[in-house]
Amino acid sequence: MNPLHDAEATLSRELMDFGISNPNPGPHFDAFEEPPPPPMITSEGVVTTDITQKFLSATTALKPGELVKDDFFTLFESVGALEIMDPKMDSGCLAPGESLDDDYDVTRPLLPAEVVGIIDQLLSLEMAWHLGYPLSQTLFTSVYVEKMLHPAPKTLEGADFIRDRTADSPRDPMHAVLRAYCLGLLKSCYYVNERIKFEHSYEEEDFVTNPYNRSLLETIDRYEIRDEIMVARKIIHDVSHTLTDELAHALGFRLELRSAFLRAIELSELRSDPESLSLPWSQMQGVWEVVNKTRHLGKPVPEAFSTKIQRRLASTMPPRPIVQPSAEETHEHFKKLIADGINVLNVLHYSDSQSLLNFVLTFQAQKPQPLVYIRAILQNFLFHDMIILGHLSIRQVLDDDLSIVVLPSSLLLDRDNDSVEAPHHPRYAIAHQMELFRQRAAQSYLDIFRAFCQNRCRVRRTLFHSLQDWEMVQVDAEEIDQLLQLQTEEKPVTYPPLGGVPSHSLPLSSWAYHYKLRLMEWTVQLGFELEIYQPDELAGMYWYLSHLSHTRVLHLERINFFTAQRLEPPGAASSSKTRPPAPSPQLTRSKSYLHLATREAAATSDLADALSQLYTALRRLDLITPPPRPYSTDALRYEVRMKPFAPIGLPTLPSFEEFARAVDRPDVPTALQLLEGAGRAAGRVRAALEGLARLGADEAFAVGCFERWRGGVREWNRAAIAVGLAVAVVRRVVEEVGDGGGASGGGEGGEGGKGVKGVKERLSVLVPKPEEGYHEWWIVPKVVEREKV
Repeated sequence: MNPLHDAEATLSRELMDFGISNPNPGPHFDAFEEPPPPPMITSEGVVTTDITQKFLSATTALKPGELVKDDFFTLFESVGALEIMDPKMDSGCLAPGESLDDDYDVTRPLLPAEVVGIIDQLLSLEMAWHLGYPLSQTLFTSVYVEKMLHPAPKTLEGADFIRDRTADSPRDPMHAVLRAYCLGLLKSCYYVNERIKFEHSYEEEDFVTNPYNRSLLETIDRYEIRDEIMVARKIIHDVSHTLTDELAHALGFRLELRSAFLRAIELSELRSDPESLSLPWSQMQGVWEVVNKTRHLGKPVPEAFSTKIQRRLASTMPPRPIVQPSAEETHEHFKKLIADGINVLNVLHYSDSQSLLNFVLTFQAQKPQPLVYIRAILQNFLFHDMIILGHLSIRQVLDDDLSIVVLPSSLLLDRDNDSVEAPHHPRYAIAHQMELFRQRAAQSYLDIFRAFCQNRCRVRRTLFHSLQDWEMVQVDAEEIDQLLQLQTEEKPVTYPPLGGVPSHSLPLSSWAYHYKLRLMEWTVQLGFELEIYQPDELAGMYWYLSHLSHTRVLHLERINFFTAQRLEPPGAASSSKTRPPAPSPQLTRSKSYLHLATREAAATSDLADALSQLYTALRRLDLITPPPRPYSTDALRYEVRMKPFAPIGLPTLPSFEEFARAVDRPDVPTALQLLEGAGRAAGRVRAALEGLARLGADEAFAVGCFERWRGGVREWNRAAIAVGLAVAVVRRVVEEVGDGGGASGGGEGGEGGKGVKGVKERLSVLVPKPEEGYHEWWIVPKVVEREKV
């Protein structure tokens, strides 16, 4: 029998049920054989009409490319028609002999090892869900979970995968254990899902919150579920004589893990004492190690999980395979989840605003990045009810930051200003203007914390948009600064770098400018981490990073100068016969921060300059060459790279000609001189970082995150050492072979060409991935010297 004949006959019989006769006209079969006879109609209620000739005659009136469409036949229906009978798209498409429903019997007795195996597979699927895969491909593929959730249970007794069980009938002990675990699992998923939905995240990038019209036991109280888990643990104890000790402990610890997770979720809403909140997380940490060591006791039950369940979910997605991490991946991810759950609680130890910012920066920069649920907990601690960390107002944190950066012991931040009610009193005007500034700057300031709670790609995009907002904050701050000068009667002071021109301190706009510069630096640095720049663009982008960091160094020096002028006017100590008073704690703290920030910015500028010179030298030596770009120019690429910074008024964006000249460094005649400059800059970085590494947690403004901060400094120092080593290798070969001079490289002819060719024969350069280096922000090229022939 012709298989094409069989397929067409089958399609004809199916469409005849809808009153359509001979759906495929005869000419389709002319090349093979005569069309099959019409199917036999067994139902007298069906009247068939042959529309073949009418259809063919109607089509002759159509022009090529013309489409006939019913106004009521929507795009969704037309796409659905194309998906019918496609196994990859049609969730109702069945293979020959396949049934629509699952054949697995949830009432069958379970061995203890099978319960362990099912629970372990549920743990893997739960972790896949935390990693961002939908419930339809993870937990909702469990037959036990589906039977428990559909139809939706209203009471605890109804939440069972055996729905027809009578209340007085005895329950199988292993069924009771599995049911209790599933109850705890689904309730945990409900709280996790709600927390993530409440916070700021991106479903298309981070996490799928869609429950597919399934209830995650939101109507059942968590205390009832915890009681069920306790009952199940007692059942294990009662039947322990029928189990081996290993199996009894394996089942008990899995239930304990689920109970501790529920408790950790419950306590995380309190934002109270971190030590008490960490108890269930610490309990989970110990229990998880035991659970992982007993995974070998489980017996897999693959038939208890099926993709067929996706057909009954409220989803427009085509059927997709089950996503299940391996046992090793599950262990590592759960271990990281629990460790991050413990570490995130340290944010509640508030010391100062800069320590809080460093905590968020270092916590989110971890590799791998904390999971979405942990990031949602961090957002909850920071922003819930607009009460920071559960006990601080936005004004407290903002004033604390202003005090550290620009206004230590300042009248502008004195709380007594709020108690003055006389409209003409200077303090009344100061309080009014400062409140206007807080209202304008508070949201932009908090958005920095919120941005860094996102995934790394989204952080850079958010900072991109925040830059323009901070530009406006600085403009508004300048206006308020001018109004405050009248109330404080501030006199202009001569600042030497301005050429002797008297200037005011402008504290609020200086604070805004400081953060705007930091946002610009972070945007560029994240570009390196996210591999946005091509290898031949690294020299230019590191030069721009060095330019921004150097600008911040100069700005911090200005802030430090005016702070000293305001609180330590020159000649005050010499004019007094008594010993000068000790500086206030606020002034000491501000000096410490400005010193730290200046050293960090200078180290950033020097290392970026070292890498820029190194990459420029490698390009002159033809060790790094740009790929062919027939539809692009250097000017157009510069415009694209600098798009985030083009609307910024200060610092002014260099023109392309200025940028190209600064990167190519035509005033430095040879590659050897560039390498010498890069080596000196790398040496300065190492000296600065060694000083930073000796600081304590308070001096580094890293309270609660000191180990991560110090680890970042160590990675930064290793990157500086790697730059020095790479420079030394290239420099030695260039000294031996020669580079021929010339700012644009030697080419192929002449002495310069011979020198470049000799260097290329001796060296090879590989630009590593960010994760392959010592620090994601410092892409140090790997220079390998070939053996001499």
